[in-house]
Amino acid sequence: MARSARLLTALLLLLLVLPVCAKGAETLVLNTAARAPRSLPDGNGPQDHIVKEAFHRIGVEVSIITQPPERGLINADEGRIDGDCWRVAGHSEQYPNLVMVPEPVDVATIKAFTRDPALAVATWADLKPYNVAYLNGWKILDASVHGTRSLLRVKSIDALFALLDKERIDVALVDPLMGWAALQRLRLKGIRALEPPLTRQDMYIYLHKRHAGLVPKLDAALREMKRDGTIKRLTQDGLPQAAPIEAGQ
Repeated sequence: MARSARLLTALLLLLLVLPVCAKGAETLVLNTAARAPRSLPDGNGPQDHIVKEAFHRIGVEVSIITQPPERGLINADEGRIDGDCWRVAGHSEQYPNLVMVPEPVDVATIKAFTRDPALAVATWADLKPYNVAYLNGWKILDASVHGTRSLLRVKSIDALFALLDKERIDVALVDPLMGWAALQRLRLKGIRALEPPLTRQDMYIYLHKRHAGLVPKLDAALREMKRDGTIKRLTQDGLPQAAPIEAGQ
């Protein structure tokens, strides 16, 4: 009888411990706003490796998915996924459930792409006479682009450059590394990126507030990765050598 009681107690304790172990082994799911060549569908882009390595150093596994940029932020804020990465600072104001990791994971620029050989753009104000488009959910562009002749927000880089190739817009705004990758993939000719860049921004990871306890650890891991050269190495190794390195890498 005593033996049966001890066995029952042991089984009950095991049942209590198992959920805790399962929770500890949970894989976090983060959306990314980055696209090729920075982030790849198979998870082997340089930004994918940087984010995964940072989480690995704090003992957390992470899966990176690609949702439309606006939808990714909403899903992260609502807790449907665990976070969102490759974002500019300031999203916590509009999405209060998201906590930004202070150490940036990357630096990106925005350039104007055009087919018009005479078109020149050096500031946001220079865009006003033109028909402009960019990716929906890129908040830095929502905040910066105003008063243009027309403005479209599209769901994909392919759609963005299709509009430009068909001359339905005058200017496409995008990170140049992603822009050049799309042009090569789509085999489009006669499109150029204008100088100077319109902006240069640090990019960050955001976590849902339920994971706020991970933020200091992740911040420290990213700082360590910067000090030991991991971020630089993963970035240089992951970007195609043929791509114009125009985003501060």
